[in-house]
This record gives sequence, structure tokens and C-alpha cells, in this order.
Amino acid sequence: MQPQQLKAILEALIMSSNTPLSVERLLAVFSEEERPEQQHLIEALYALQLEYEGKSIELKEVGSGFRFQVRKSYSDWVARLWEERPQRYSRALLETLALIAYKQPITRGDIEQIRGVAVNTQIIKTLLERDWIEIVGERDVPGRPSLYGTTKQFLDYFNLTSLAQLPELPPIRDLDQINAELNLEIPALLSVDTTVDTSQTAVGADTLAETAAAT
Repeated sequence: MQPQQLKAILEALIMSSNTPLSVERLLAVFSEEERPEQQHLIEALYALQLEYEGKSIELKEVGSGFRFQVRKSYSDWVARLWEERPQRYSRALLETLALIAYKQPITRGDIEQIRGVAVNTQIIKTLLERDWIEIVGERDVPGRPSLYGTTKQFLDYFNLTSLAQLPELPPIRDLDQINAELNLEIPALLSVDTTVDTSQTAVGADTLAETAAAT
């Protein structure tokens, strides 16, 4: 199969899918006779990424595979197409998610100890229902509390390919200094309704890092 034909097929497959497609899933579409080598398919994907450089659409690799998406710089215009308001999440939920992302595997008790307040059962339920977190095991202590970790869907939503792409946390500093900086740098987190808008994946990743730094 010619490289140009392979790129066109991959473009059609990814464009028509509602979810990211992994290399393995893409290979499975081809019959045994026409199936390209895995390395050739990967090279075609990266060549396709280059073809979309400078366009409003990009081919992005996330945790579950490859997908086409609108570049962040055009998201404000695209958002105007949708009548439904983007989902909003409380600061408590984002802080809980941040702790799971950065400290996993972690128990609910660990989260409560770090945050200094009880974790609302609905927060854990919401994160599980959105497939952002999952139970990855149990701690070998009395009661055997569940250990939580993030999922590939979490990576997809926050536009990450792996946890290694999470922004690095700053060193632990004086709490009063951190609170002063939060008041200056991220007032959205301290708004009256204490919610933040994570409709844009890149903004959501930044918010995740900021809420983790605040805990």
C-alpha cells in the first residue's frame, strides 16, 4: 500500500470515529493481506499530523489513541455552536481529582487527610461515572480501603498522552504565601460560586495543576 493511500485511509478512519483510535485498533481494521507494518502505520500517522500543522484542526495523540480536534485557539468560536452550557465542576471535585492524579494510588482517607476535610461521596461517584478515575486495588490495612487511580479517559479529557505530561508541581512553600498567590493568579478558582469551567482540555489541565498545588 502506498504511503499516500495509507494516510488517506487513516484520516478517514479517525475522522469518522467518536473516540480516539489506538494503533492496535487501526491495524485491526485492515485485512491480513493489506495490513501495513505497525511502524509504517505509525509513520503515516505522524506524517498526517504534519499535514495538519497550521490548520484549525489537529491530529492529536491522547491516552486512548489518535483523534482529530479543534485547536485551542479556535475553541471560543466553536463553543458558540452549542446551546448547552459546558459542564462546571466544584473546586472540591477538582482538588480531589488533582490529588488522585498526582498521588495515585491513593485512598479516600489519604485525600481527606491531605485536604483536611471529608470527601463528599458524590464527588467520588461523579469521578467514577465520568470514567476519570477507577479502583486499582485495595490497601492491605484493616477495612481494606479502595485505592484510586486515573484512567485513559482522564488523559483524553485533559489532552494528555501519559501522566508524565502533568505539569510539574512547585516545591512546598508557606501556606500563607500560596494563598496570596492564588488570590492574585487564579481568581476563577476563588469565585463566589467556587466552580471552574473545564470545557477546554488544555485549560482543564492547567487548572488541575493549580488545584493540586493549592492542597
